[in-house]
Amino acid sequence: MRLFEGTQFDRPPRCETCGELEKECACSPAPPPRIAPDKQHANIQVEKRRNGKLVTTIRGLTPEGNDLPHLLTQLKSACGAGGTLKTDVIEIQGDQRERVGNVLEEIGYRVSVC
Repeated sequence: MRLFEGTQFDRPPRCETCGELEKECACSPAPPPRIAPDKQHANIQVEKRRNGKLVTTIRGLTPEGNDLPHLLTQLKSACGAGGTLKTDVIEIQGDQRERVGNVLEEIGYRVSVC
C-alpha cells in the first residue's frame, strides 16, 4: 500500500477545461484579462541619468492588464526616440512628456505629468 493511495495526491493532475491529463492537454491558456485604459492612471516623469541624459518614465500601468510591449512601440514611434520596458516601467529617451502624454490621452489613459 502506497502512502497517498486513494487520495487526490495519488492521481496525476488533470486539465480543468477538458479533463485530460495535463501532459496530454491541448487547451490554450486563457489570456489575462485586460483593464480598460480609462480605469488606469499613468504617471509621467523625467529622470536624469548619468552623463546628464534625460529619460521619460511612465509608471502606474500594470503588466497583467496591458500590452506594454505594444504600447512601448506606439510611444517610440510617436516620439521618434528609443525606449525600453523594465518590468512595469516604460522608459523613452529624452524629455518627451508632452508627446507621451498626448498619445496616452488619445488612447484613453488618465495622465498626470510631473
